[in-house]
Amino acid sequence: MNLPMAPTALPMAPSQQAAGALSQAEVTELQAEVRALAGERRAVILAHNYQVPEVQDVADYVGDSLGLSRRAAAAVDAETIVFCGVHFMAETASILCPEKTVLIPDLDAGCSLAESIDFDQLAAWKAAYPEGIVVMYVNTTAEVKALTDYCCTSANAVDVVRHIYDTHGPDAEILFGPDMWLGAYVEKELGRRMHVWDGECHVHAGIRPADIEATRAAHPGADFLIHPECGCSTSVMEYVAAGDVSAEGVHMLSTGGMLEYAERAERGGDAPAAVVATEIGMLHPLRMAAPDVEFIPANAEASCRYMKMITLPKLRDALRDMQYEVRVPQEIAVRARVPIDRMVALG
Repeated sequence: MNLPMAPTALPMAPSQQAAGALSQAEVTELQAEVRALAGERRAVILAHNYQVPEVQDVADYVGDSLGLSRRAAAAVDAETIVFCGVHFMAETASILCPEKTVLIPDLDAGCSLAESIDFDQLAAWKAAYPEGIVVMYVNTTAEVKALTDYCCTSANAVDVVRHIYDTHGPDAEILFGPDMWLGAYVEKELGRRMHVWDGECHVHAGIRPADIEATRAAHPGADFLIHPECGCSTSVMEYVAAGDVSAEGVHMLSTGGMLEYAERAERGGDAPAAVVATEIGMLHPLRMAAPDVEFIPANAEASCRYMKMITLPKLRDALRDMQYEVRVPQEIAVRARVPIDRMVALG
């Protein structure tokens, strides 16, 4: 892979003191208040799978980046979209729904992966490869999307790149970013090399092969669900290909794919166990979908503090005060919508 250097120190949102735990009575009261305010504001609440459980439970829709993008685009009856996720997700909703008010309950809810490439860096990369077709993971800023040909998510990255090869020829030059682990996964799946940016999600990159080995050893009969962003994903694929790790029970899945796995497992009724290698917020929707399945975190410390910045009180305040609007300038939004629409159309 040709790896341009990302910044050595990623810009991070300010650290924030974790809010004290809410009692169940406080959670119930706040959720009722949030639902009432959402009705008054004609608001739809979208929450990512990595949000805290009490926020997921009060949302109208919980899902992955692709599912949330589709829901934002389909929210025709809503006047307001409250995005419980990170900032680039709210930007995407604003791009898809310029006529709506898009709120995020905490403006500091950023993303280390999105910060690993900026407009100037992508412009320079494109200049170095003028024939290159740019595929950017949806975890990027609106400005980066404005320079992008196709967006993708972990759920459809392989399909998006395959589509490019099918329509532009097998020798098409692709600039893929910013997640190097997802890029490596796509290369493995399609058997072709791309130019891949040297970026990563700090949470997924922190799930290492040693975590997997220890957790799987402690649960030898469990399936293994691994997100392609994980730092261990490439090595796991190599272990499987070499025969060092059994392919049986190993599933490389987006968060949406993990949820589909849980639903199938619950319908099957055989109550398996599964080790889950992704941000630990995903355990909540998995356990809700399949209460009879034991879901075990590959690394119990894999928690994104940016995703966890949004709390029920902040969600209530955002709706009550209509605060923290995210709006993308029109000249950027028009250009950024093109790769997003292509992503949604390809599914």
